[in-house]
Amino acid sequence: QVQLVESGGRLVQAGGSLRLSCVGSGFTFRGSALAWFRQAPGKEREFVAGINAALTDYPDSVEGRFTISRDNAKNMVYLDMKSLKPEDTGVYYCAARAKYGRDWSNSGMDYWGGGTLVTVSS
Repeated sequence: QVQLVESGGRLVQAGGSLRLSCVGSGFTFRGSALAWFRQAPGKEREFVAGINAALTDYPDSVEGRFTISRDNAKNMVYLDMKSLKPEDTGVYYCAARAKYGRDWSNSGMDYWGGGTLVTVSS
């Protein structure tokens, strides 16, 4: 069965850095678009980073601070975060779509991980 499992979430201070990891299984990883989303308490889930084969997309809120990357040999996708802000706090989810593309809407994704909590203290 398809699985995406995130890891790496923890408490960090504002201005700090953190790497999140996600491992996938049960689907053709190499040909899938991959993404990270987050959900803060009381807010809707929002897109934070996406990657196809190599082309990446970021919203303005994280542009220049977050970097998404993938290692197809390991079925891994990463999110490297720096200059973290309290507003970055939330549960971070990795997601995948079986086809490449730049539709990063929630409904456009096929598979979801269970999430990992990132808390940024002020």
